[in-house]
Amino acid sequence: MLEISNNVTLAEWEIELNAIRSQGSGGQRVNKVATAIHLRFDIKRSSLPNVYKERLLKLSDSRITSDGVVIIKSQSHRTQDMNKQEALERLKELILSAMVVQKKRRPTKPTKSSQRKRMDSKTKKGATKSLRGKVNL
Repeated sequence: MLEISNNVTLAEWEIELNAIRSQGSGGQRVNKVATAIHLRFDIKRSSLPNVYKERLLKLSDSRITSDGVVIIKSQSHRTQDMNKQEALERLKELILSAMVVQKKRRPTKPTKSSQRKRMDSKTKKGATKSLRGKVNL
């Protein structure tokens, strides 16, 4: 059972975990042991509240397929258990990140004083640059 928040949990039957062989160079055990984990989670069939489902499906994340299935591959650790824990943690982070509401940006204007100061500094810099080439003897 994966606990997302105080009142939202996922049952074990909702998350499909498969052990696969890790990619990349390895040592003597490379072709014998399946330590990487392939996690599949179907958003539409899950017991998540509808708000969670809608926001997850609206996310533009490469880990979410067009069918609404989350696919996470974890292979950074040497043991299967640690990779399993990492995959479950990444699923939890993905679900929680979908629930974060971005603060609406209010467009602002620069003040008259700041505009005036900017223009004064530009004219001052332009005047000093034009005097650099001229030498009075």
